[in-house]
Amino acid sequence: MKQLSTVLLLLFFAITHAQDDQKPSGFFYKVSFSATLTNNENYTIGDDNDESFIQLNGLFLNNSIGFQFDTRSSIGLNVEYNRFLDQYLNFLPVYLDFTYNPTYFDNHIFVRGGYGKLVDLGDDFENGNMYKVGTGFRISDGSIKNSLLIGFDFSRRRFGFRQQEKLSSFAILLEYMFF
Repeated sequence: MKQLSTVLLLLFFAITHAQDDQKPSGFFYKVSFSATLTNNENYTIGDDNDESFIQLNGLFLNNSIGFQFDTRSSIGLNVEYNRFLDQYLNFLPVYLDFTYNPTYFDNHIFVRGGYGKLVDLGDDFENGNMYKVGTGFRISDGSIKNSLLIGFDFSRRRFGFRQQEKLSSFAILLEYMFF
């Protein structure tokens, strides 16, 4: 895990310093990693069993291609892999999202929403639909061409027989967007 984080950090700095032209609008690529946490139901205060109160419940990896209309709004096509550890569930959502920055500064607060389908890739993946809403903070370089996004997403998945099963998650996200 340390090697992966080192490679991602080096990739972040290489991409940030490799591009020099200003481009507040146009096509972009975004990569995202997020995780959802849950409380440990077996945790008791005062026990020395090396368990923590908060546990990792799900990991999400997202790739997006999109178009930024101006410094405030963008639309993206997302392909994401979701793995829920406790429930042993896999999802592959493909969805469109719209992101809007209500403030007009170098660093923006953003809100976004998206809707799409859960792609069925066999017995290991669930079929259904999903929606997602989120908010966070966008940290841009001086030309608003590359950005680091930190925030939260709420997702709801409906799947199973006649999409009767539901799974909600609240995730902490870290994204990098570049033109």
